[in-house]
Amino acid sequence: MLNPCKSRMERRVVGSCNRWRFPKEPFSGDLLALSQMFKALNISLDEAQKNPGRLCISKIQKLLSEHLKNTGTASGEADVLLECLGLRWELHQPQLFQSATLANLYLMALMHRTKTSADTTMPCHVHGKTKEVPPVKKMIISLKINDPAVNRVAFALALKSLYMTNVEIKVDDLLGVLASAHILQSTHLFQRCVTMMMNELAPSTLKAFYLAACKYKEEQLTVACEKWLEMNLVPLMATQIYLRQVPQDLLLKVLKSPRLFTFSEFDLLKTLLMWAYLQLHTKIQTVPPHETMLAFFHSFPKKCCFLEREIGQDWMPLFLCLRLHNITSGKDLEELRHINFFPESWLVRVTASHYLTLENGGDMVHTRELSSQAMRFGLVFNQDYTTHSKIISLYGFFFEIKGIKHDASSYNFSMQRLKHTDRECLSLVCDYVTVSLKAERLVRYQIKAHTFVEGSWQQFKTNQITQKFGCNKPCCKSHVLKIQTVGSPIYASFVFIFPAS
Repeated sequence: MLNPCKSRMERRVVGSCNRWRFPKEPFSGDLLALSQMFKALNISLDEAQKNPGRLCISKIQKLLSEHLKNTGTASGEADVLLECLGLRWELHQPQLFQSATLANLYLMALMHRTKTSADTTMPCHVHGKTKEVPPVKKMIISLKINDPAVNRVAFALALKSLYMTNVEIKVDDLLGVLASAHILQSTHLFQRCVTMMMNELAPSTLKAFYLAACKYKEEQLTVACEKWLEMNLVPLMATQIYLRQVPQDLLLKVLKSPRLFTFSEFDLLKTLLMWAYLQLHTKIQTVPPHETMLAFFHSFPKKCCFLEREIGQDWMPLFLCLRLHNITSGKDLEELRHINFFPESWLVRVTASHYLTLENGGDMVHTRELSSQAMRFGLVFNQDYTTHSKIISLYGFFFEIKGIKHDASSYNFSMQRLKHTDRECLSLVCDYVTVSLKAERLVRYQIKAHTFVEGSWQQFKTNQITQKFGCNKPCCKSHVLKIQTVGSPIYASFVFIFPAS
């Protein structure tokens, strides 16, 4: 009776010859079979050594070991020793073939052994029996890594991922593991690192993740960094020292984006001024008070403004993205003149625009594009809020922008016109605030909301709406943006202009 536990040999076609093999075992160094496989695939050993890119790893891997995909952690002794980063790493063949780089190195080493010792590895037949080939020594392959992002811990995690599906990777190790995955050509691990980076974006990680995205031309991660900064530049980054690390090219893209969130134009301006200040003060470790920053820029000689100096000219494209005509507060405009940061011609143009608008009863004659010229205001609606609102005073008209939470995932965002005599406006009305007595105000507006849910940004918005706002209900209220989401916080943006009525 045959022993059921004993492996049975069966005849398989390998290349151009029939060979006796154990089909359930991985490739164990049968170099003659390897040579035949290359012939079957029309791959010359000499040519393959000169041009490893011609190796079709997936086909060779399938021919070498048909059970690789079903193998978990390898048992027994390692097949390969990898020399890398000053250490020797023991690897097993099934896992090794999950890395295109290691598979190439392994096959090249096998081809070299085939050329030098093929004669000694051929099986011998004695009286109808096959003499077992002596076990092949462990293959030693070498991989040189020059990327400073790769350290031993990160590389060990990358190799471990060849054996385990979900290796725990800490945020601090993500860059090194990503670089290791790129070198090993491990597509699955690389994409997993990219996905983790998209979910772990924060002030402290933004710069490193963005530079990695640019280095590896990973568009998905680049876009994720841009979208994250569009929402968080003013409400989050403006108050943290990590604002200094924001790359200038990324900042320019975000400033040009119509999705950029800000509480007001002046808040965006203060954030950009602080970024410039931090570029010039690389040793400070905390964000200074706003007054300290203003005093620094005011200290420069008054013969020319800061942006026209050599030190400020490189930042001119950033500040050209600002909509200075949307800063309407007399106090804020006086502050801009005091610090002598902008060219005088810019400030004169802004002042002239305000006078013209007031002369026309609030009509913004030179403002037509909602996406690139409109007034923009915003609210950050946190999870613990039930209502959140803000009063806006603009050319004598008063508006309230508001968000209301109805239940755990239902929100409404809207705006309404207020009378200057309403209780909410009393704190804003003083001797130097303009008040318009016009019964109606034509407004073109759009309400948008963004929130981050399960690795992607959700966007909700109304159409661009043109509406006459009166002082009494119901004509004092805008259309309502109703959204359903579990995301938090919600960044609600209100953009509008006063067209000629």
